[in-house]
Amino acid sequence: MKTKRLYREDVYLRSCTAQITGVKSNSDGRPLITLNQTIFFPTGGGQSCDLGTIAGLAVADVFEADGEICHVLAEDAKKQCKLSIGDEIEIAINWERRFDNMQRHCGEHILSGKFYELFGGINRGFHMGEEYMTIDISLEKDPAYDKVTWEMAKEAELRANEAIWANLPVITRHFDNHDEAARLPLRKALALDEDITIVCVGAIENPADCVACCGTHPSTAGQIGLIKIYKVETNKGMYRIYFEAGQRAFRQYQQRYDVLSSLENRLSAGFDDLLDKFAAQNQKNRSVRDELYQLKKWVISRETSEIKATITPAFVKKYDKLSINDLLEVGRGLNGCIPTILFLVHEPTNTVLLFSDKHDCGKLVKENADIYGGKGGGNKNSARAIFSKADYTDTFIDLIEKHLR
Repeated sequence: MKTKRLYREDVYLRSCTAQITGVKSNSDGRPLITLNQTIFFPTGGGQSCDLGTIAGLAVADVFEADGEICHVLAEDAKKQCKLSIGDEIEIAINWERRFDNMQRHCGEHILSGKFYELFGGINRGFHMGEEYMTIDISLEKDPAYDKVTWEMAKEAELRANEAIWANLPVITRHFDNHDEAARLPLRKALALDEDITIVCVGAIENPADCVACCGTHPSTAGQIGLIKIYKVETNKGMYRIYFEAGQRAFRQYQQRYDVLSSLENRLSAGFDDLLDKFAAQNQKNRSVRDELYQLKKWVISRETSEIKATITPAFVKKYDKLSINDLLEVGRGLNGCIPTILFLVHEPTNTVLLFSDKHDCGKLVKENADIYGGKGGGNKNSARAIFSKADYTDTFIDLIEKHLR
């Protein structure tokens, strides 16, 4: 028996009574409930399902199968569930989640409609993620446009928000056959022959959008509140638009404004001169980095020269200021000058760097480091061994020295 879909009749209905028509378990043993009627929207059309409760038990998933809406209860409902076929029970949806989905889905409709109206851009993909939504726009209808620029995206964003500010009506119409539905000014060709739902934003004569969709939407565009585009990038020959709508767009705007204000305070800047202050700070940082780079080159060169002048068959030196990469440069600068083996120890990380012109450093580490709980590796000319304690580095070096005598 097909489930009566009350969300089609009244998207604002938050609770009602229903009769249980089926009780079974899904693949992981959780109760799966079917009802004679439901207010729960199942996952579909790029939109996630409603959540809520059935007889006070949490609903974790809702999907459609063979015309029925299947409600999967949460894991902890396995032992609590005492429901039987024929029971009259109370069902309720999580309204905040429903309205969030309504705002986002309808926002996607309007933005897609504006890309189509302004630039002939066809929406070939839609995703509602947790952090943002995306639409994939294909520019195949109007030869005047060969790419989606940021200016084009801002124009579509403005026109979409103008539809919201105009508080255009959002009308959902249901049709039994293809021909009736196809008479509407659709931006995408119909792929269905029956049980068709068309969502139209604004008047049919000049809609902000008109397309087949099974999702949930508010009754007016003004309830969306806001649409904001964040990024445009190429994707498989199309243009992926990252954006948000509704409460999520507003919250993200607040978060981004907080970050902007924090940067203004840190740089002692106002909004008008923030970019100039940021550029000046970057230039200052770049100069400091250049000075540091030249200074490190000088230190490494001096260190290499000093070791060359004093190197012994098994030379050991410890460092607490230079980085491991710096020590690797020192070691590489001594290639061909090492009588037996060179040990450079990075004390902050208990790392021993081995260099040799005559012995296989990687083999020495592989065969001896784990004796003291060390790990590492390398090649014939250089290798490293890392230990948990500083004492182990000295013991390891002593072991290698004795081994090579």
